[in-house]
Amino acid sequence: MLSRPQDFAALQERGAIRSHPLLATRVLRTDLGTTRFGLATGRALGPAVVRNRVRRRLREEIRSLLPSLRPGWDVLVIARPAIVGADQRALGAALGRLLARSGVLGEHGGEMSAGRG
Repeated sequence: MLSRPQDFAALQERGAIRSHPLLATRVLRTDLGTTRFGLATGRALGPAVVRNRVRRRLREEIRSLLPSLRPGWDVLVIARPAIVGADQRALGAALGRLLARSGVLGEHGGEMSAGRG
């Protein structure tokens, strides 16, 4: 997971953004041998219990995509208010689609995520 303020700042400055009604992603190519994620859940989502639930749901989807991730990316996932009412399948499909469009997922990663139950 991303944790250093410098990593988040680099994503904000140079990261390519992809959008969906449920969430947005900022991605940046790195020289690292792994792909790292950061989560942004602002107060617009609701109280802390709601934001924590959204973070748990996002981490679950990220874990399910781990085998399909290409190494060498930093990814910031930004939750939008519509994510609170979305079911897990829609969340997984949206995240998979955005990561596939960004080149973070392998060739079949987006298809696997969209078809999960």
